[in-house]
Amino acid sequence: EEYKAFKEAGADRYLMRIETTDKDLYHKLDPEMSWQHRYECLLMLKELGYELGSGSMVGLPGQSVESIADDLLFMQELEVDMAGIGPFIPHQHTPLKDAAGGTLDLALRTMALMRIMLPDINIPATTAMESLHPQGRIKALRGGANVVMPNITEGEYRKLYELYPGKICVDDTPAHCRSCISLKIMSIGRTIGQGYGSHKKSA
Repeated sequence: EEYKAFKEAGADRYLMRIETTDKDLYHKLDPEMSWQHRYECLLMLKELGYELGSGSMVGLPGQSVESIADDLLFMQELEVDMAGIGPFIPHQHTPLKDAAGGTLDLALRTMALMRIMLPDINIPATTAMESLHPQGRIKALRGGANVVMPNITEGEYRKLYELYPGKICVDDTPAHCRSCISLKIMSIGRTIGQGYGSHKKSA
């Protein structure tokens, strides 16, 4: 009912990352949540006519290459309009604080494969990639990404959204973030779109 109410109020896009299609791994990492319920929510959003975004995390403890391949096939079968690939970065205040993190290389390779499999969807160059490498988002844009999502949160609240340590731009202003990413995009010969940014098939 909430999704329907949002849609009737004017919402037309919804992002809900599945994170992993390995149900055993999902429940091991988040035992209080239901993978099946999350999947059903994605189907519900799609049925309501939302432009649907999802995605996965790579480099999770216990994750296999086969599992990552299944994630890509899942996005293709679900026919998502946007999909993000983020490297796992352990947070010091979680049970996974001592786990090895995912690598930028694996995230970029996964993202590039997704671009080949889903040539028309929106793929964001995630801030997590730049937290691992100063040129992370540029590498992502060169490897298949076509969307950036700068942080537009104001003031002290920016620091409260600490999904992982080393998150970039927490001390910047929204205006500075926009200027910074704009210059980076133009530095590699890319043009900043002025349109609504819909999935190409929806435009």
